[in-house]
Amino acid sequence: SKVAIVGENGSGKTTLIKLLCRLYRPEEGRILLNGVDIWEYSFDEYTKLISAVFQDFKLFAFSLGENLAASCQYDSDKAKLCIEKAGAWDCFEKMGKEMDIFLYRDFDSRGRDISGGEAQKIAIARALYRDSPVMILDEPTAALDPRAEAEVYESIHKNMADRLVIFISHRLSSCKFCDRIIVLDDGRIIQEGS
Repeated sequence: SKVAIVGENGSGKTTLIKLLCRLYRPEEGRILLNGVDIWEYSFDEYTKLISAVFQDFKLFAFSLGENLAASCQYDSDKAKLCIEKAGAWDCFEKMGKEMDIFLYRDFDSRGRDISGGEAQKIAIARALYRDSPVMILDEPTAALDPRAEAEVYESIHKNMADRLVIFISHRLSSCKFCDRIIVLDDGRIIQEGS
């Protein structure tokens, strides 16, 4: 299913996601997965369940393939599929469809500088590459124009039917494809529905 968590800036959206990802430990209460506190699972086991793209994501001055796999080893065919699903194919074509092209020029003078929107799509492709059953997208289209934003949401809706996708946003456009919408205010759910 697709779930949108919306609310004004400071309403607690990103904090909630960081709690779910075990980046923060709850000061009170518990978060349960199948009735078990998420802190009782091994860290590696739990984090394999979730792919996340945060507002403040980073890409590295490594090759495109290494950025997608977060590893020196990567499956080129899988990476290309993820690029397509993330709506980053235009960017990939500009790079000559090369997985070994470096992002940025820090380590290679032939590296490719990319725009904020291109970087955002590559970060989404990286999350897809992990192939986790839960995908969290925290303001995934903040650097995109409205048309590109609509294309990304359409692609996510079309290509991720088999997983739980949680969209964090203050834009109502993210709700268009969602099954559930949760509205936060001051760290509390104030509305929930379709």
